[in-house]
Amino acid sequence: MLEGRVAIFLEGSPFASIAPATFTMLLQSPEDYYERWIAGTLVRCLRYFAAFVSTFGPSLYISLISFHQGLIPTKLALSIAGTRVGVPFPSIIEVLIMEVSLEILREAGLRLPKPIGQTVGIVGGLVIGDAAVRAGIVSPFMVIVVAVTAISSFAIPQYSAGISLRILRFLAIFAASILGLYGVVLFFLLLCSHLVKLKSFGVPYMSPAVPYRLSDWKDFILRAPLRLMKKRPKMLGTRNPTRED
Repeated sequence: MLEGRVAIFLEGSPFASIAPATFTMLLQSPEDYYERWIAGTLVRCLRYFAAFVSTFGPSLYISLISFHQGLIPTKLALSIAGTRVGVPFPSIIEVLIMEVSLEILREAGLRLPKPIGQTVGIVGGLVIGDAAVRAGIVSPFMVIVVAVTAISSFAIPQYSAGISLRILRFLAIFAASILGLYGVVLFFLLLCSHLVKLKSFGVPYMSPAVPYRLSDWKDFILRAPLRLMKKRPKMLGTRNPTRED
């Protein structure tokens, strides 16, 4: 609201909707402004990296393992090939088995009481991952990729944004299984072209990246010192350009 946005409250709901919504809002957290600008910038950059890993981690693994083995360093390629000895499924089936199992465990943990849900999520993930590796269904490296992807998804502040990234992850997986790295790049370009067309209450969804506004980049990927953020974002088109203290 200090930036000039509008908050919508509904009677009987503990949540509030803020408009207009942009992509940058989904990766911002109030903690970014409680710390110094260096720490806030570092955490925000890690959050953007985690969002990328959460969306494209498994698809990049599939494309490199199945189509572009030459892009992997020789020692690492030999190590991965050694862990896949005896695995009867292609990489796409490995990823789907682990991702679907993880999503089921995550939803089950949310529906159970909090103490039991955390235990089921952690213990279930460890037991299923270890059992799948011992049974030769998936490779240990695949378990690492899925675990890193899951941890990265928990770094997204907004739960609704995390759900969207989980859906896009599966679309990227299928694109990688069909065309490899070219499919991942094509999917990324199609995703970007779709996002730049979206608008929220007349404000471009990808602002301030598209359209480009340098003055609004003070609170985009980087978080500038508060003394330099006296003006409201130009993308909102507010009548009063000065922030309220």
